[in-house]
Amino acid sequence: MKNKNLILIGGGGHCRSVIDVIENTEWTICGILDVLENVGKKVLGYNIVGTDEQIIDYIKEAYFLVTIGQIKGSDLRKALHEKIILSGGELATVVASDAHVSKYSEIGKGTVIMHKAVVNAGAKVGMGCIINTIANIEHDAAVGDYCHISTGVMINGDCIIGNDTFVGSGSIIHNGVSVTEHCIIAAGAVVRKNIAECGTYAGNPAIKYK
Repeated sequence: MKNKNLILIGGGGHCRSVIDVIENTEWTICGILDVLENVGKKVLGYNIVGTDEQIIDYIKEAYFLVTIGQIKGSDLRKALHEKIILSGGELATVVASDAHVSKYSEIGKGTVIMHKAVVNAGAKVGMGCIINTIANIEHDAAVGDYCHISTGVMINGDCIIGNDTFVGSGSIIHNGVSVTEHCIIAAGAVVRKNIAECGTYAGNPAIKYK
């Protein structure tokens, strides 16, 4: 039976941070899938038991969580989610014990909410997202699928963040602002106006530079 058993996919730095979150939840880590050369190694004491080719072997025993980070793009995370789903597997949603996720919010499958993050009432977070340490998703904001809201980010009320967007550490999205999909918001940026064109934005106020 699956119960709350969990297989992680990806054994790097983000995996270590997620393990630290999982250990104080109801989930039990059963193993990690990573690249072939790492099979047999351990990450914080947990065995790397195979590669993503072994997903099929665990679909009846555990849920899956992709623990590969996302900065420049979401393609790898999305591809792994698709592989899990096509194999008949199920994605977990993991919330840190010290995070606050309002009962009036919505969180998509495959998303992880890290330590001391806040998702407030009426907010919606899509599938396969990373809501990182001390990030704040305020009331009625909407974060699309496969976004990484990085450490210490402030997404204010009624904001909309498009799919596949990375919002860098310490950045601020002003109340009611929309950011289109496939954007990179650099660390420390302050987004005061809607962003309608995908690209990389930085500064205060944030402007497109790439």
